[in-house]
Amino acid sequence: MARAKFQTLTEQMFYALLCLKDECCGIDILDRIPAMTGQRVNIGSGTLYTLLEQFLEEGMIRETKVQGRRRSYILTDRGREMLEKEYERLCAQAEDYRRIFGEEGRR
Repeated sequence: MARAKFQTLTEQMFYALLCLKDECCGIDILDRIPAMTGQRVNIGSGTLYTLLEQFLEEGMIRETKVQGRRRSYILTDRGREMLEKEYERLCAQAEDYRRIFGEEGRR
């Protein structure tokens, strides 16, 4: 069964939205994601620009500035709600893990 669009967020989606807490453009996001994750998460430009278009269509972000080909975006209230929902889901997963494995499950 296919998952509903944006029911859960991939890592790339989550971090792209997180970057947009403050206004920035695509190239900034491409730089910020690896920096904020210690190089653990990367995103390709094609993937990012596809996501930005989808986020715009869903009202999760809004365009703030256009300078030539450079477009800047910022998170909307809807986008913030999606981030919070995903954060709560991830926290619940972590809590389930701790409940099952306790401290012994930690490395």
